[in-house]
Amino acid sequence: MILGLLFFSACEKNKTIDLDTVFRYNEHKNINSLDPIYAKDIANIWAVNQLFDGLVEMDSAMNIIPSIAKKWIISEDSKKYTFYIDTDIQFHPHPKLKNRKVTAHDFEYSFSRLIDPEIAAPGAWVLEKVKNFKAVNDSIFEINLKNPFNAFLGILTMKYCSVVPREIVEFYGEEFRSNPIGTGPFRFKRWEENVKLVLRKNKNYFKMDKNGNKLPYLEAVSITFLPEKQSEFLQLIRGNIDFISGLDNSYKDEIINFNGELDEDYKNSIYMMRGPFLNTEYLAFFMKSNKNIIKSNLIRKAINIGFDKEKMIRYLRNGIGIPANGGFIPFGLPGYSKKKYNEYNPEKAKEMVNEYKNIYNEVPSVKLTTTNNYLVFCEFIQKELEKIGVEIIVDVIPGSALKQAKANGKLDFFRASWIADYPDAENYLSLFYSNNFSPNGPNYTHFYDKTFDKLYEESLKENKQEIKEVLYEKMDSIVISKSIVVPLFYDEVSRFVSRKVKGMKINPTNLLDLRTVRKN
Repeated sequence: MILGLLFFSACEKNKTIDLDTVFRYNEHKNINSLDPIYAKDIANIWAVNQLFDGLVEMDSAMNIIPSIAKKWIISEDSKKYTFYIDTDIQFHPHPKLKNRKVTAHDFEYSFSRLIDPEIAAPGAWVLEKVKNFKAVNDSIFEINLKNPFNAFLGILTMKYCSVVPREIVEFYGEEFRSNPIGTGPFRFKRWEENVKLVLRKNKNYFKMDKNGNKLPYLEAVSITFLPEKQSEFLQLIRGNIDFISGLDNSYKDEIINFNGELDEDYKNSIYMMRGPFLNTEYLAFFMKSNKNIIKSNLIRKAINIGFDKEKMIRYLRNGIGIPANGGFIPFGLPGYSKKKYNEYNPEKAKEMVNEYKNIYNEVPSVKLTTTNNYLVFCEFIQKELEKIGVEIIVDVIPGSALKQAKANGKLDFFRASWIADYPDAENYLSLFYSNNFSPNGPNYTHFYDKTFDKLYEESLKENKQEIKEVLYEKMDSIVISKSIVVPLFYDEVSRFVSRKVKGMKINPTNLLDLRTVRKN
C-alpha cells in the first residue's frame, strides 16, 4: 500500500503524517467560530465537538452518559443536580497552562460566561430554567433549577455547555474563537479561514474504548471549505475527502435510486449510512386566523390525508425520510406514536371538502408560504390537493422573511421544520404549549388547549421514562386529532462514507463523533 504524506505546518515541516490516519471532510457552510458558546449551527457544532467536552454526553442510542462528570445525583424534588467532576482530566496543552486539570470552578466560570449579557451568546437560553449554580469545591458542581424540568440533562449535552479554561479565554479575549483550548479528543492546530482547519490528536484524552485502548484512533482531522455541494460530492468520489452528510438535489439521482439504495456504480468505493434524525418537516396553521378554511377542522384534516406522503418521499427525496403518517414527535425519539393518524385517504378527504363547501358555500382556498428550498414539495402538495378540491396558492419568500412573519402571526399557513436541540420529546411538544406563544416562544400556531397544557406541565415534573412517554403520546394525539399541523416526514441522517473508513457511528442528532473512527 502506498502511504500518502501530509504536511501540517511550518513548525512541523520536518514531520509528516500518514494520510490513512487523517480524517478529511468538507464543510460547505463554513465555520465562523470554534468557541462553544457560539456552536449554534451544525458546521460549528461538528468542529467544536472534536475540541470540547461537557458534564455529560449522549451516546448513539440517545442515553445520557458521563463525560467530565463521573456521576450525578438529582434531588427528590427534581430541582437540584449535583455533579461529581473527574479532576484527573486535563485541558489541551498551552504555554499558559501547565498540566492544567479541570475542576468544578471551570464549569462555574464556563456557565457564567455562557449567560453573560455582554457576550450575548446564542446558547444562553439553555440555562433559562436554572436558578443558580456553583462550585462547592474542586470536584462538586451544583445546579439548582427554578422548577422541575426532566429534560435538563439532555440540554447539558449541547456543546454550549462545554468547559473552557478561564486563563486562555481571558488571554485571547474575542480571539478565543480561533484559539480554542478544551479537553476533547482533538486539539486545535491551524485554521486558515475559508480554506482549511486542522486538528491534531489529543494524546491525553480521557476516554477509552471497550478494550481499554486510548481514544481517538486518528492522528488528525482536516476540514476544507468548498462552498458547493456538487464539488463536495466529486471530492468524495475522487477519494479526496472521507465522507459527506445529507442528500443534495445536485447529486441525489446520481448516487441513490428511488428506493433509497446506493447505486451499484459506487458500492466499491463508498458505503451509505442511514438512521433516524430528530427533525420533523411539516406545514402549520395559525389558529388565531379569522379565515374559515383555517378555523375548519374539516379542511385541516382533509389536507392531512389528501396527498400521498409515501409517493412524495419516494420521488422527491429518493426514499430518504419516513412519511409522517403518525404524530409530530419524530421516529427514533421516545414518545413517537406508531399509530397511523393521517394515512392517505383521498376519498375521505373529498367528503370533508364537500361538507365544508355545503357549510360555508365557498371553494376552500388558502395561501401556503414557503422558501425556495422547499418549493418542489409545496408544488407537489398543491397539485395533489387540487384533486380533492382544495386550492393551494404557493407563495415563495426568503427564509429570513418567513421566520419573522411566522413569529409575528402574519401567516395563515406555512412550511416549517423542527430539529431537536436536545434528545427529549418535550422539545417538540413545547411548540404547542400556550405559555410559549410566539414571538416569545416557539408556539407559532398559537394553539391553546387546557388539557394539553395540564399534561405538558405534569410531564415536566415526571422523571420516570415510561410515565413520561405515556404523557407525551397523549399530548401528541391531541395536536394531531385537531390537525394543528400537517407532518410531512421524519427526516433521516444519511452519510456517504469512503470504504477506507471504519467505526463511524450515527446518532439521531447527526452529531459527528470521530473518536472511534479508523482508516485503512
